[in-house]
Amino acid sequence: QVQLVESGGGLVQAGGSLRLSCVASGRTSSTYAMGWFRQAPGKEREFVAAIKRSSGTTTYADSVKGRFTISRDTAKNTVYLQMNGLKPEDTAVYYCAASKLAMTTMSRSYAYWGQGTQVTVSS
Repeated sequence: QVQLVESGGGLVQAGGSLRLSCVASGRTSSTYAMGWFRQAPGKEREFVAAIKRSSGTTTYADSVKGRFTISRDTAKNTVYLQMNGLKPEDTAVYYCAASKLAMTTMSRSYAYWGQGTQVTVSS
């Protein structure tokens, strides 16, 4: 089992920045990749970014490419999502997730999920 705890969400004006953190505990050595997803009210959960635990290879959704950066600190078992140039359409609950098998953009590939952290961007 892997437990994930997100933090760092909040209210920010458009154009501002936030950094989300996700601390993993438990059998973290079993994780292959970590991802961030988000879900806005009335919408499906969507992929944001992912990173391979060992190599640090990353992938991003087109909607956040160039504005968001995912990174990891393996010593601290922590994954970060630096969000710059925030837009009102980035408003959502952001979830951290861990995959045991692959780095993908599909939520069903991720076995472990955090409780989510709210990000609200005002215009």
